[in-house]
Amino acid sequence: MSDKVRILVVDDELVIRESLHGWLKKSGYKVDTAEGGSAALAMLEKTPYDLLFLDIMMPVMSGIEVLEVVKEDYPQTLVVMITAYGSVETAVQAMKRGAIDYLMKPFDPDQLSLLTEKLMQQKRIIDENIFLREQIAEAIRFENLVGRSEAMQELFGMIQDVAATDSPVLISGETGTGKELVAKAIHAKSARCNGPFIAINCGAFPEQLLESELFGHERGAFTGAHRAKKGRLDLAHHGTLFLDEVGTVPLKMQVDLLRVLETKEFHRLGGTAEIEVDFRTIAATNRDLHQAIEKGEFRQDFFYRLNVISLHICPLRERRDDIPLLAEHFLDRYSRETNKDIDTINQAAMTILKQYDWPGNVRELENAIERAVVICKKRRLGPEEFSFLAPHLAAAAETHSLEKTQVAHIVKVLKEFDWNITKAAQALEINRVTLHKKIKKYDLRPDRASS
Repeated sequence: MSDKVRILVVDDELVIRESLHGWLKKSGYKVDTAEGGSAALAMLEKTPYDLLFLDIMMPVMSGIEVLEVVKEDYPQTLVVMITAYGSVETAVQAMKRGAIDYLMKPFDPDQLSLLTEKLMQQKRIIDENIFLREQIAEAIRFENLVGRSEAMQELFGMIQDVAATDSPVLISGETGTGKELVAKAIHAKSARCNGPFIAINCGAFPEQLLESELFGHERGAFTGAHRAKKGRLDLAHHGTLFLDEVGTVPLKMQVDLLRVLETKEFHRLGGTAEIEVDFRTIAATNRDLHQAIEKGEFRQDFFYRLNVISLHICPLRERRDDIPLLAEHFLDRYSRETNKDIDTINQAAMTILKQYDWPGNVRELENAIERAVVICKKRRLGPEEFSFLAPHLAAAAETHSLEKTQVAHIVKVLKEFDWNITKAAQALEINRVTLHKKIKKYDLRPDRASS
């Protein structure tokens, strides 16, 4: 592998450059040299080097100055400082700034060879780990989060941006849109990716059990607590805590969670010792939390603490162009899992999938494809494998037709009263707020109204 390793030697002394060049090249490495810091940085800009031997004492630009630039712009390049006996202390300081090791003058060829080989083995491990983390991150990011639509591309971009911060995130969207997948993607792309991702569905537990699941408990805290148990807050230390269906958290517990998010401290049920935690919070909801606040069912201060960054996932019916891509994605997965040789979904079946509104969103589509694969006896999925959707399609068509009739009537009345909201609402026998909502929902405007 030595012939694939590129090394750059930077020293203002010609003898040093030529000596290192000769010894390293003899060991099979590709070696370049530079007589100063500026020349070295110009070469790094054009060529990726695995290892940099860098003299500390150089005119114009010192080795320490070059090191700072390299660690900032080329973090995967390992740097070994070249030093004389009298500047060992400086070399140690350089290691604190990111240098991997130092080499003392005069050089011992055997020592140089052993050091280089050790560092290259270390770099291979680092590179492999980076590659593995990237693979895992990409796999998580795109698992079920599939789409070419403008909405999904915007979401992918937001995930990248949000992941670079440590701020709390609130993800909104209907059931089945993939809120947990988005949360996992943010975690996988973040600096906390090596820490735990701890999820809890807040709506799946009664109040007392939810409190125990989140905060943990000490032995004897309540009947049945025979031993101490860590809660999700504890388990999320140095990672990400995902609060799914956060809109269902009881008001009292919202106060307790708010304190944890503000102080990064809590105590277990039945305990008094304060436990320090460090985690990022991502919450998700399918409820309109603004309405919940108005009804007194959700605390405003807790909402603002969670909603530092907000992400919204569009329902599948609003990005129908993604349905074929998602369907083929799930077909590939379940064909492999069931060991069935099913090539594709024919056009007639795809039309059915694109016409259906998918109230359960991506999760419902996935379930539909899995069911179709299981019952399919051919190499292609056809309309017969999706016959269970027919009643829903008929009902949806009927609802859509009724809705069109209602909208047409509203527009007619609005035009009769020259778009006077008060008079039109009276004529329609609804209040002004309801009429405003319908105008907003159907994007009704005088310039869009048909005659």
